[in-house]
Amino acid sequence: MTLAADFEFTALREAKNYRKAIIREFQHFLRGRVLEIGAGIGQITAVLASQPDVEQVLAVEPEQSFVERFDRSSPKIQVLHGTASHVGSRDWNVILSVNVLEHIEHDSAELCRYRELLAPRSGFLCMLVPACPELYSPLDRDFGHFRRYRPVDLRKKLTEAEMDIVRLTYFNFIGYFAWATTFRLLGRRSFNARAVRLFDRFLFPVGNAIERALVRPPLGQSLIAVARSKSTDHDFSRNL
Repeated sequence: MTLAADFEFTALREAKNYRKAIIREFQHFLRGRVLEIGAGIGQITAVLASQPDVEQVLAVEPEQSFVERFDRSSPKIQVLHGTASHVGSRDWNVILSVNVLEHIEHDSAELCRYRELLAPRSGFLCMLVPACPELYSPLDRDFGHFRRYRPVDLRKKLTEAEMDIVRLTYFNFIGYFAWATTFRLLGRRSFNARAVRLFDRFLFPVGNAIERALVRPPLGQSLIAVARSKSTDHDFSRNL
């Protein structure tokens, strides 16, 4: 998995518009104390920490080599070597999870842990996961993905974790066809940085602008989910 993950990070280094778009999807909710699960080497974290209403970020990453690279690239952001189960504090406004849940075999238990961490502030889970099981490819397997999600399945898991769904939509319609062709049909097992750069600079911005301004797509490469933990203290949503 490590080699494939390195390919992923190399590609994401070129995907500047893509990273910004992900954070923009959650921008309304990103404020206060934010816990990022599965931070990798900090590429998303850097964009997250720059948001004006974010007061504190704790990044959590289970892979030691990624933690070391994170520390070198973002020394001012606190990173915890571990998983959600190693987070002691339950005083979080937001949990951000980008392309993480699919790596976890027992994903329902993971969602329950998120709910526990968010419950005291009635906090929000902001999550992006790979969508559409028909897109599952050799590269998904190399990355250690247990699954890709359908909306109905993710909705069920979030509901069973006692979280209220605020939003659940597809994301990156053009990316669906790019992934289907490159990794499902052709079976390629690595990203081409130049291709990612071209996609990120020219195709993705057009597709993303249409998705945001006109209509949410009927399918996509990923799913965007926002869910709220039921409050045990006060209703954080009143501050939004």
